[in-house]
Amino acid sequence: MKDRTEHHRERLDAHVFVCANERESEHAACGGAGADETVAAVKDWLRERDAFWTAVSVSTTSCLGLCSENGTALSIQPHDAWYSDVTPGDVPELLASAFGPNANRVDDE
Repeated sequence: MKDRTEHHRERLDAHVFVCANERESEHAACGGAGADETVAAVKDWLRERDAFWTAVSVSTTSCLGLCSENGTALSIQPHDAWYSDVTPGDVPELLASAFGPNANRVDDE
């Protein structure tokens, strides 16, 4: 086992977690509410600004406890920011608010 904590702390400023949970239930789940498209929108926005996997990583996750049929749950850490009902169309505004329009605030946080 290797402890890679310091390496990631030096490399990454934030981590975006997008819920992609799916379940067979009468309750909503993010996987069925556009999670794949939202993840793609997050990655595309970051790639366009050269911030994907350089300063910001992106992961899908299971349930974040913010399920809705209207969109996906998303969390930005270590900002301690939590969102529900996120659609691909929300991503540019959400990430610009978190990181600056050109991801220029990533290093400032």
